[in-house]
Amino acid sequence: MSVPLPATACAADLLAWAGHHLPTPEGRAEARLLLLHVLGQPAVWLFSHDREPIDPAAARRFGELVVRRAAGEPVAYLTGSRGFWSLELAVSPATLIPRPETELLVEQALLRLPDDGRPLRIADMGTGTGAVALAIAAERPQAMVLATDLLGPTLAVAVGNAQRNGIENVHFRRGSWYRALGRDRFDVIVSNPPYIRSDDAHLAQGDLRFEPPAALASGDDGLEAIRIIAAGAPEHLVPGGWLLLEHGWDQGPAVRALLDAAGLEQVQTVVDLEGRDRVSLGRRPGRSLWD
Repeated sequence: MSVPLPATACAADLLAWAGHHLPTPEGRAEARLLLLHVLGQPAVWLFSHDREPIDPAAARRFGELVVRRAAGEPVAYLTGSRGFWSLELAVSPATLIPRPETELLVEQALLRLPDDGRPLRIADMGTGTGAVALAIAAERPQAMVLATDLLGPTLAVAVGNAQRNGIENVHFRRGSWYRALGRDRFDVIVSNPPYIRSDDAHLAQGDLRFEPPAALASGDDGLEAIRIIAAGAPEHLVPGGWLLLEHGWDQGPAVRALLDAAGLEQVQTVVDLEGRDRVSLGRRPGRSLWD
């Protein structure tokens, strides 16, 4: 039997009620996040105001969010935002939710982008919220970053995130993979493409149930998009330019084989903090401007 929401309550009462719906330690942390979101308060507010009465309308709104979270809806969609790198990004059901492990893609790209003021050209294909493009652009303000996505509503979220974070050296273009790049060539191309098998049971579990399927799944083996990206990379990289791809934990060998087949050099896979294959990369043959 569900526990009714208190008619009049303080923050502590509401969090105790939420514990019946979200009973795990992670769930209790999510409930605090949702309450602070509804109240528009920072985390420290709870330390000195947990016994302060909460406006009934705000309490009802909190109750609605808790019930939706208990049904599996991602917290990021409930609050409309997610932190990534040094940025706070708006998210919507039109976008994937940025995840901490994708910061490895940013880190590896930055290692290959000189920080000495020289102009650089970077492309982020399938940008989603713009997380990767905006993080790189923030760290390399002298660079021109092109962020692309196939879907207009998704690209609109990314454009808004650039404005929200005051990042002006990112340009946006709508289109599918290399079609959006035209004949332009880049020093670095990055992508976090869809890479889950279309029949993977995880697509019907957890947060993935609510995220856009086209941004998650990529054919029978999860590699359809990666095949396209790997094959087209030499034509769109300058000599010595790098391609970096995020992929699934068990796809490292297959992705390296695709990069090798495309004629890229120095092909390798970088593991994440849990020791799992996460980012594979390769370099177009030739000398770059900074060799």
